[in-house]
Amino acid sequence: MGKRNLYLKTIPVEEALDQYMKVLRDLVEPKWETIPVTESLHRVTKSAVYAKYCSPLFNSAAMDGIAVISEHTKGASEVTPVELIRGRDFQIVDTGDPVHPPYDAVIMAEDLMETGDEDRVRIVEAAAPWQHIRPVGEDIVAGEMILPGHHKIRSIDVGVLLSAGITRIEVAARPRVAIFPTGTEIIEPEETPVEGSIIESNSRMFENLAVEQGAIADRFLVIPDDYGKIKEEIEWASQNYDVVLINAGSSAGTEDYTVHVLRELGEVVVHGVSIKPGKPVILAVVNKRPVIGLPGYPVSAYIGFENFVNPVLAMLGDTVCKKNPTVPAVISKRLVSSLKHREYIRVKVGKVGEKLVAAPLARGAGAAMSMVRADGFCVIPQNSEGVEAGETVQVELYRDLSKIENTLVVIGSHDLILDVIADQMPQIHRNMYLSSTHVGSMGGLMALKRREAHLAPTHLLDEKTGVYNISYLKRLFTEPMVLIKGVGRIQGLMVKKGNPLQIKGISDLTRCRFVNRQRGAGTRVLLDYLLKKEGISPEEIHGYDFEAATHMAVAAQVAGEGADVGMGVLSAAKAMDLDFLPVGRESYDFALYREDLQMPLVQAFLEILKSDAFHEKLQELGGYSWEEAGNIIEIEK
Repeated sequence: MGKRNLYLKTIPVEEALDQYMKVLRDLVEPKWETIPVTESLHRVTKSAVYAKYCSPLFNSAAMDGIAVISEHTKGASEVTPVELIRGRDFQIVDTGDPVHPPYDAVIMAEDLMETGDEDRVRIVEAAAPWQHIRPVGEDIVAGEMILPGHHKIRSIDVGVLLSAGITRIEVAARPRVAIFPTGTEIIEPEETPVEGSIIESNSRMFENLAVEQGAIADRFLVIPDDYGKIKEEIEWASQNYDVVLINAGSSAGTEDYTVHVLRELGEVVVHGVSIKPGKPVILAVVNKRPVIGLPGYPVSAYIGFENFVNPVLAMLGDTVCKKNPTVPAVISKRLVSSLKHREYIRVKVGKVGEKLVAAPLARGAGAAMSMVRADGFCVIPQNSEGVEAGETVQVELYRDLSKIENTLVVIGSHDLILDVIADQMPQIHRNMYLSSTHVGSMGGLMALKRREAHLAPTHLLDEKTGVYNISYLKRLFTEPMVLIKGVGRIQGLMVKKGNPLQIKGISDLTRCRFVNRQRGAGTRVLLDYLLKKEGISPEEIHGYDFEAATHMAVAAQVAGEGADVGMGVLSAAKAMDLDFLPVGRESYDFALYREDLQMPLVQAFLEILKSDAFHEKLQELGGYSWEEAGNIIEIEK
């Protein structure tokens, strides 16, 4: 049995980085190279660059017209025009032509009066000496500094360097990064996965993150959990690359060999930081080169790269770390956090009224899709127990703020049609977007009540009337409200293909493993209603408290080994190739304040609901009706 790799301690992020950078600064210096100026965009100068030539190289005409001897133009006016003779008083010039003595001024072509003789012109205003002439060195003087050292070269800089006669320039070399994924269970994306396989993707994320930071990245094949092989590859890479990244194997598992290898080959400066997710980071030095071990979970890996690899690449490339903008936003949900860690919470961000609202997403270290869906991170500092709903937090954005401000914020019940609308919205209305967060029908209505969303998708059944949604809006809101009719959809029981347990209805839930929706979800409200009709107690159902946040998450549990049955919509069952037992039709609608109905974003949403393209997609998904889609119901008190 392998030895477990226990952390000696975890330390704050800033302290860990400070310790590591202090060690690296004593060992590592940026490398320099000379390259053509035409290839120098975004590179960093080693030292000050001085002009080789003047610009312009000679006195030159700044306008099309004639070069004149200013003394010969004196006295010219409307009353007493002066006639100039070519060769004696003037010569024709175009912009950029040299102007040599005795000529010392230029008159624009449009200020000349024709005489009928191409060798004679008439002027009605005298020319001042050096009028419309660019003197030699007006822009650049030979020997003057063009760019300082440690300057990141911009597009305009390239043009000026070339104008000054500089064709080659010494710059910081791009750091070369070796990336090694590890793990016997890891397979390449081209391979067919089997039980226990994990498709490798983190290294490709690292590859692109490194390129964004200005580095050159080489990704190598997966190394199995073999101590000798890992040691061999790290030792070779540390002699041939500026930075070495090892992905996975940094935690406390019996086959997590990375830290033991690094201790044998060099020095481990830090193992374990107070960050969540991403605690098992290794910061080491081998052969005077930084070697960093990053966790295997995708979110942990990303956060580790941002916090530790980026600063190292910036130091080696003599650049400044790229920083995402930070904005204040109101958090839509209470977040509890550990005092031990700085925690990074993925959030969706939207502008509702005059405030930015941040809606938390899945917090798991392996929830890679939360990174794709997120607009940024809410960072909860170490030694904080968390934040309450409605508090203002700082959010580090990695989506453009102008797009966020032009996004329809939808919080509430989940359905696949929200993804369809989000896809169609920018296609039909350029620069308009939709962002959805799934918290269940009741959670969405409460977010709407707090003015944290524009729309709340809802499908809450009133058990007394059998009508969906309207009674809840009347009870929860005092302001004038409207309900946008969405779709009719079929709710039912999702079971494995072939229905091996022969489940026929709600009464059979007592004899199988169930996966439920979260509290406040309309699907759960419907389930409770049906259970009550059947006289079944929730305690009789194995898995009643096992919750999933979306219809697709329920379907995935049923399709796998997590559950035998779950309740959801037909489209989700179809997407996961499950059998489906209908239990009824329901109304999936959208609640909003009446005053928001005329918002351009809401009008764009309505247009899509009524469109043929949307209806065609519904037909493809299956299980929907749309006869009332886009109709408006005024909620009367």
